[in-house]
Amino acid sequence: MKRLFLAVKIIPNELASNLVINLKNNTMHDKIKWVNLDNIHITLKFFGETEENRIIEIVDNLHNTLKNKKQFKFEISEIGIFGSKYKPQIIWLGIKNGREINKLTELIHTNLENIGIINDGQNFVPHITIGRINYISDKKIFNKIIQNYNTPNIQSVETKEILLYESILKKEGPVYNVIEKFKLE
Repeated sequence: MKRLFLAVKIIPNELASNLVINLKNNTMHDKIKWVNLDNIHITLKFFGETEENRIIEIVDNLHNTLKNKKQFKFEISEIGIFGSKYKPQIIWLGIKNGREINKLTELIHTNLENIGIINDGQNFVPHITIGRINYISDKKIFNKIIQNYNTPNIQSVETKEILLYESILKKEGPVYNVIEKFKLE
């Protein structure tokens, strides 16, 4: 079994990197598991634990789905939280001009259903997870900090490929190995 997900890799620019580093420094007293900047991405499909004999079928399906698909652009444009102000769970960077990524993700999910990989039914919200929250000492201050870092137009991203990753969970954080690259035209 391999733990798989399909994603758009993000290579953060200086503004995005500094935003995350400064946010980390300003929330030191909270318990937040920060995503390594080398690992940031937008998950298009999380497969979870997948039998190895299904991987070839998934790769073939994705090659057929993504062939002749054009490169596209979007903007990383804001910072926010999933959960509520009272029980924040995830710190994320949001996507603006994400119409193409939404259409592509819908097509991927539809075509994977043809081979029995059913979508989990959740609405796809393109985002980049940058931190997972375990404990916030002062939620009022935390929410103010998040608002202070809410910067429009953080980074423009040109997507040239989609990657199928294996995620290996380790104590120090996940390791992502590329299983397959799907180049866009």
